[in-house]
Amino acid sequence: MPKPVTKATPVVTTKEVVEVRVIAFKKKTVTDDSLPKGEKEVRTKGVNGTRRLTYRVTLVDGVQTAKHLVRQEVAKEPRTQITAVGTKVDEPEQESSGCDPNYSGCVPIASDVDCSGGSGNGPEYVAGPIEVLGSDIYRLDADHDGIACED
Repeated sequence: MPKPVTKATPVVTTKEVVEVRVIAFKKKTVTDDSLPKGEKEVRTKGVNGTRRLTYRVTLVDGVQTAKHLVRQEVAKEPRTQITAVGTKVDEPEQESSGCDPNYSGCVPIASDVDCSGGSGNGPEYVAGPIEVLGSDIYRLDADHDGIACED
C-alpha cells in the first residue's frame, strides 16, 4: 500500500522593503531684458529630489507573492532649474565719426542742422553742396533734387 503524501505547510513571511526613487527636477525659463537676445544663463541649477517608498512584501516559501505600498514620503524636495533667456536688442550704433550717414561729407548728428548762411536757427550748421544719400532728416534739400545746401 502506498504511503500517503503529506504536504508541508507553506512558510509565509512578510517583511518591509524600502525603495528610493528619484524625483526629476523641473525646468523653468524666464526672459531677461538685460541679457543679449538669444543668450541663455542658468540662474538656479536644478537638483533632483528623492522619494522613499515603503512596501509590505509577502513571501511564500521564499517566493514573493504580494507587494503592497504602505507609505511614501518625500525625502528630499527637487529644486527647479531656472534658465534666463535674453531679449535685449542692441540699438544700431551711430557712426563713431559723429557724422550722419544720410548725407555725403560730414553733416553732424544733432537735434537740428541747418545750411550755413540760411535762415535756420541751428544748433548745428553745414556748408553745402551736400549729396543726400538716405533720408533728408534735417530737410536740407529744399528742392528735393538730391543735393542739399545749394546756393
